[in-house]
Amino acid sequence: QVQLVESGGGSVQAGGTLLLSCEASQYAYSMAWFRQSPGKKREGVARVTGQGNTLYDDSLKGRFTISRDNSKKILYLQMNDLKPEDTGMYYCAAGDRHSYRIEAGYFDYWGQGTQVTVSP
Repeated sequence: QVQLVESGGGSVQAGGTLLLSCEASQYAYSMAWFRQSPGKKREGVARVTGQGNTLYDDSLKGRFTISRDNSKKILYLQMNDLKPEDTGMYYCAAGDRHSYRIEAGYFDYWGQGTQVTVSP
């Protein structure tokens, strides 16, 4: 059982930046960020494997960067040029299978989420 704890969310103005972190209780091969906005389904943001192979939602690539520190068991999401539509709850997810897409079914463990609010 992998326990995940997110941090780093907050309120920023459009154009601002945030760095989200997710601390894991143990190593997991595949880790990802998902987000859910009010009234919308949870969507995949980015995924990184233990070897550093990354995958992004096409609409976010260029503004968001996922990375991980395997020695510290921490996952990061650097978010730049934030927009109001980025507002939502951001969740960290982990699993031991290789995920070919950023879909919830590939991940077995989830954090409680951290809220990101972007004002115009």
